[in-house]
Amino acid sequence: MQPADILLPVFAMGILNVVMFVWMLATRIPAMAAAGIDNQDARDTSTLKGRLPLKVSQVADNYNHLFEQPTLFYAIAISIAVLGAVDSTHVLCAWIFTGCRILHSLVQATVNIVVVRFTFFAIAWLSLAIMIVRATSALL
Repeated sequence: MQPADILLPVFAMGILNVVMFVWMLATRIPAMAAAGIDNQDARDTSTLKGRLPLKVSQVADNYNHLFEQPTLFYAIAISIAVLGAVDSTHVLCAWIFTGCRILHSLVQATVNIVVVRFTFFAIAWLSLAIMIVRATSALL
């Protein structure tokens, strides 16, 4: 396997960030205008809670979540590539992580059924944990 094989899911996550950013802008800006909220009021986004429709907040919350757990994924996947430890198990786990995060985003931004969302979150964490343990053992 090539290092690029594990980097493809990293770039797919990047595309997910772009999609969620555009979705957030496309929903938040019109909702703020409709609610008569001045753009400067968004300097502290916590003040927007309850002032915007839940569907708008769900998209923004998901966008923020993409800068939590996935940041560890990026570091681990890139480290695996740099270490030359790319194998089919790491690549499979990387794609499972990415697929689960895409599904997590879709669920959170639309129906927001917590048990479904948490299932994707937990599977993503499990796949990431496998990557971490395997990569760490490759160093030892």
